[in-house]
Amino acid sequence: MVAEPVRVRRLTDLEGQRLQRIVRRGSASSVRYPRAMMLLASAGGNRVPVIAQLVQADEDTVPDVIHRFNEIGLACLDPQGAGDRPRLLSLDDEDFVAATATTGPDKFGQPFTRWSLRKLAAYLRKVHDRVIRIGREALRCLLARRGVTFQRTKSWKESTDPEHDAELDRIEYIPEQFPDRVPATYHRTHGVTYFHSCHSVGDDTLWGVNHRHKGAVNSLAALKSIRAARPDGAPLYVILDNLSAHKGSKIRACAKKHPGELCFTRPTSPGPTRSRRTSGRCGSSPSPAQTVRTSLSRPGPCTPIWAGATPTTAA
Repeated sequence: MVAEPVRVRRLTDLEGQRLQRIVRRGSASSVRYPRAMMLLASAGGNRVPVIAQLVQADEDTVPDVIHRFNEIGLACLDPQGAGDRPRLLSLDDEDFVAATATTGPDKFGQPFTRWSLRKLAAYLRKVHDRVIRIGREALRCLLARRGVTFQRTKSWKESTDPEHDAELDRIEYIPEQFPDRVPATYHRTHGVTYFHSCHSVGDDTLWGVNHRHKGAVNSLAALKSIRAARPDGAPLYVILDNLSAHKGSKIRACAKKHPGELCFTRPTSPGPTRSRRTSGRCGSSPSPAQTVRTSLSRPGPCTPIWAGATPTTAA
């Protein structure tokens, strides 16, 4: 009587798809890949000698894999190691370790808020009712089998608070009708409002006026208000940014009539021949150590002007 050839049972759709995926990718381990080829070749009707020659394996190995698949299914693809030493931790100890890892450290009187492998292993060695000695790698493998990981929240998570919606409604103070985004005004046909502020260093006061447009006329009006604040005619100094509206012909003409100096801040990209650094003391400052660093609009002395403050323009 001739024995029947060794063959795998009928593969299910899921088993066939998984075996084909392992063979096509070819990136599986050196054990899973040849075993998957053995099973697919046997399902295709090939005999044991042909399969052994295909995967370059011993003819005694192929029947063992086929019989193992018929017994436990796709679990036969995973390599089974030899017997290890006796277990040092019982199932009750593993349950205790998993329960401890999923409980906050503050519940056990520990001075930190989250576990790590080092902290958990050290705590398990100090438990009074049971002493569990386990290394970090063995502890990591145990927690991985139980699905326990120590990870920080790196993105928004869903809240488990049953009153989450009610609490969220109480803290939302922005009206629903307020738009999420306000469109930008790229075309301002009516000009931009500027605030000409004047800061008196000596008096430590600040005043100013709003203007609908930017120009030399409004800058001149702001400078006149500075001169009016010091009617004693003392020489004052003004520091302005390097704006064209601050250097008009009318401003320079009126600057010659009053004692003081008109200084401009250093431009963003000055040329080597158009500006030079200078320093001076603010005339209205009571402290001789009050110095300013300025850049003149052109080589030569500062243009005289009536000033004692720092007018600036701001949108």
